[in-house]
Amino acid sequence: MNKFLNLTLGIVATAAMMSCNQKPSAETAATTPTASTEATPQPEKIVYVNSDTLSEKYQYFKDIRVTLEAKVKKAQADLQAKGQAYQRELADYQQKAATMSATERQATEERLVRHQNDLGKMDQNASSSIAQEEQTEMTKVYTAITDYMKKHAEEKGYKIVLTYSKTNPTVLYADPAMDITSTVVDALNKEYTEKKAAKK
Repeated sequence: MNKFLNLTLGIVATAAMMSCNQKPSAETAATTPTASTEATPQPEKIVYVNSDTLSEKYQYFKDIRVTLEAKVKKAQADLQAKGQAYQRELADYQQKAATMSATERQATEERLVRHQNDLGKMDQNASSSIAQEEQTEMTKVYTAITDYMKKHAEEKGYKIVLTYSKTNPTVLYADPAMDITSTVVDALNKEYTEKKAAKK
């Protein structure tokens, strides 16, 4: 799930240039910064977000995870109930098979095969439906995060926003002073809470 947290907002670089052929006058030279001063690159504002912390503390993500887990449990319970019904039907058939006519045995066996196939389809459909819903919801989370990060980066003047995760480190080391995770989580949760309240 954490791959949706892999964000990069882009790099913007600027440099001052002076004409080598133009010689400034003494008055101009006294008031104009030297070429070396103007060409000195400004430090890039690079920050990072800890995706592990974000997934643990972003309420929107937590709500989706709870919803999906509840759907998985319900699908498992439904499948288990139907599976138990099938097992009872199978046990009943095995107990009575000796006393059944050939026609009854064939009809019962065909019914049991259909029942077993239905269980397989039910399991497959539930898994597919939940996986599709998870993908849709994770896309919404990713969009919410990237939309916020774009706005936040523009406000703060960040040139690059990286992501860090212990399980999938794309950054091997970063100064903790560059970590803006706490600020981002607080702002995202505030935004999410306001949106939820507006829907009620």
